[in-house]
Amino acid sequence: MKENKEIKIIEFYGKECPHCLRMAPIVEKLEKELGIEIKKYEVWHSEANAKMMEEKYGVAVSEACGGGLGVPNFVNENTNEGLCGEVSYDILKKWILG
Repeated sequence: MKENKEIKIIEFYGKECPHCLRMAPIVEKLEKELGIEIKKYEVWHSEANAKMMEEKYGVAVSEACGGGLGVPNFVNENTNEGLCGEVSYDILKKWILG
């Protein structure tokens, strides 16, 4: 397992997105369990966050989301790989840990 300080994950979400809301307790549980902080950026109401998602992480997000920029989505800053959509605890944990 990687050292926790090396794990750098970003989550892009929409405030009212039902999938994002269901992911919130999963993300919180993993943060506590793995001793990490997942950086969270709301993109439905923040033009700056949406622009950052598109410009800085657009390729990773688009590839993970099948060609679009959907939410929720996660980006591993170390690998620049994305994970898109509502997923299970086990899938997210496995993806985070590589």
